[in-house]
Amino acid sequence: MARNIVTLQGVTKTYRMGDTILHALHDLNLEIDEGEYVAIMGPSGCGKSTLLNVLGCLDRPSQGMYSLGGQDVSTLNDDALSEIRGARLGFIFQSYNLIQQLNVLENIQVPLYYQGRNAHESRSIALKLAERVGLGQRIHHKPMELSGGQQQRVGIARALVNDPILLLADEPTGNLDSASGVEILELFDELRRNGKTIIMVTHDPDIGLRADRIVRLRDGCLEEDVRNVHH
Repeated sequence: MARNIVTLQGVTKTYRMGDTILHALHDLNLEIDEGEYVAIMGPSGCGKSTLLNVLGCLDRPSQGMYSLGGQDVSTLNDDALSEIRGARLGFIFQSYNLIQQLNVLENIQVPLYYQGRNAHESRSIALKLAERVGLGQRIHHKPMELSGGQQQRVGIARALVNDPILLLADEPTGNLDSASGVEILELFDELRRNGKTIIMVTHDPDIGLRADRIVRLRDGCLEEDVRNVHH
């Protein structure tokens, strides 16, 4: 039996803008099992980023329950959420979010530094991951000396460094030319084959088709949840 990684039950997220209450997510129910690759799609302003923030423990639901890896995280305080982000989640951003002063190896090691791992162990983990994403020859380069595709590979390696139970990617190929984008997507395909659970926000239908499922949002509601037939 596949282990359930994500369960959302009746998740609603509202924001107050002056006197207005804005419903970013409305009564969302969603289950994602270990090893699934899910694309979240929908028009701008439909709630994709809000959903990713809730899934990534960057934001709490206003109502409803969110269970991550069997643990109810919807009511945890900021410190506990921050600990879960560091230990159980991996984030991949459109803009890479690398530290310009650090080289490839050091950038990959950043999350381990926050966890207080020893230098020898964290270097060895980072070296393995640099090799895995095809940057074994580039470990001493700074981000400015890398192409966009290579910078995103560093971002992916950094996201994998704590062996997360869930990878969250926000338009990870959004800033890349199509050839580099395809290489990054092939890396995601490989991660999925190796059992990683991936949730990716994208507006690109071709990318959506690479996933096992497409979850479509509209106006903060779940519009459809379809399995891709080619898998």
